[in-house]
Amino acid sequence: MELKRINDHVSVAGQLSPDEMTQYKAAGFTTIINNRPDGEAPDQPSAATMEAAARAAGLDYHFIPMGREGVSPEMVEQTRAALEGSSGPVLCFCRTGTRSTTLWALSQAGRMDANEIISAAGNAGYDMSHLAGHLG
Repeated sequence: MELKRINDHVSVAGQLSPDEMTQYKAAGFTTIINNRPDGEAPDQPSAATMEAAARAAGLDYHFIPMGREGVSPEMVEQTRAALEGSSGPVLCFCRTGTRSTTLWALSQAGRMDANEIISAAGNAGYDMSHLAGHLG
């Protein structure tokens, strides 16, 4: 699995496998955030399956799905709380990592400079410049 590091605290990825959770724990992650709604693809593991695997590996787990309806203030606040409440590095995932990066970026608005947020996301391969007006 290709992980993309946003900063020392947050990395993002595409769909994870339940079988990989022990590897993420061994790599130092303490928390998994699942931003992919159930049922997007027929071969996608359910959130319940992912949670069970994460917890069995000793990882905290948060399910904050972002679907076609887009971002809500509740999702941003849940993301912020999960990041702030983690005891170490966090791995967020969705289908490609874009939604996870979007939620991370929005959760940092007012806490980091907008240009720093856009730069960190860009260094990981995600263009968040379209969010500039929401990050200031």
